[in-house]
Amino acid sequence: MGRVAELAGVSVRTLHHYDEIGLARPSTRTAAGYRAYSAADVERLREVLAYRRLGFGLREVAELVGDPSTDAVARLRRLRGLLVERRDRAEAMVTAIDRELQVRAKGLRVTPEEQLEMLGARLYDEIGGAYTATRRTDPRIAAQILEALGDARTVLNVGAGTGSYEPADRHVTAVEPSAVMRGQRPAGAAPCVAATAENLPFGDRSFDVAMAVSTVHHWGDPMAGLREMRRVARRVVVLTFDTDEPGWQDRFWLTRDYLPEFAALLADFPSLAGMADAIGARAETVPVPWDCADGLFEAYWRRPDLYLEERVRRAMSVWTKAGPEAERRAVRSLGDDLRSGRWAERNGDLASLDAADLGLRLLVA
Repeated sequence: MGRVAELAGVSVRTLHHYDEIGLARPSTRTAAGYRAYSAADVERLREVLAYRRLGFGLREVAELVGDPSTDAVARLRRLRGLLVERRDRAEAMVTAIDRELQVRAKGLRVTPEEQLEMLGARLYDEIGGAYTATRRTDPRIAAQILEALGDARTVLNVGAGTGSYEPADRHVTAVEPSAVMRGQRPAGAAPCVAATAENLPFGDRSFDVAMAVSTVHHWGDPMAGLREMRRVARRVVVLTFDTDEPGWQDRFWLTRDYLPEFAALLADFPSLAGMADAIGARAETVPVPWDCADGLFEAYWRRPDLYLEERVRRAMSVWTKAGPEAERRAVRSLGDDLRSGRWAERNGDLASLDAADLGLRLLVA
């Protein structure tokens, strides 16, 4: 254990603590009876230490390294994606700061808008690095999407991100404008084109079906993007959000009681009826399972304590859009209510539900 601590640059006390809590345990003994690490133990310890150095808490690390849905290679790729994203972000910020210093040295004024532009404050580049930690394919939502795809053999995935919900048994082409997201697509994933939904670089009817999953609200012009999908594919499948129903913002306790800003964020979002008309679609309700594997905004409706975790919120665009002040207030209030029992008093009926309708809709055309 002492030799491993020396190589890893941590204290023996740290390794003892990881052993005590079951995070990284040495599984063998030396001839003299000392605890020793096998090759597999070292591999797990390396992953634990890497996540710790990225700022993850012990509970978060335990969930990541113990994820039963991924093997060692998949976890290593996820870790690599986070490290590459952090490196690229740091390099981009250094370049932006150097550029601003040059401008200021000339005595020129730099506006707040130019400062943000220099830093490349695009939403996906803000939240993209956290996606692989919590955003995974939920098999129940995937089954509904797969059924909607029908017998399509060629699929265009628009706003594809890291590749969640891409069918493995079809010929898929992905479109994703964010370099951060493209960089985290796993090895062997479908080929990915750097383009936007509003300007798809494909001919008319090039695909059997075009799909878009939880991405339309990020597009600059959602209706234009939907029309483009209709142009390049014979059929269209879109997972989106319904804001048509009166009082829709009160469906979810998080937006009703803690983040009322959510309604304003979707003030300019097209109506579900309008989107359906644009592509000639019918709408299906997509229930959110209580143990949803995909860490989308509504995923933890029966697990409210998870919204208190930074790494969970960072993979949800809502928090970035709402801003740090609203986020701090919401998290503080929710934490207070969970500790006092007020949340349970208001939402105790949720404990008996296996799934909830929180506004997710699948448009199928």
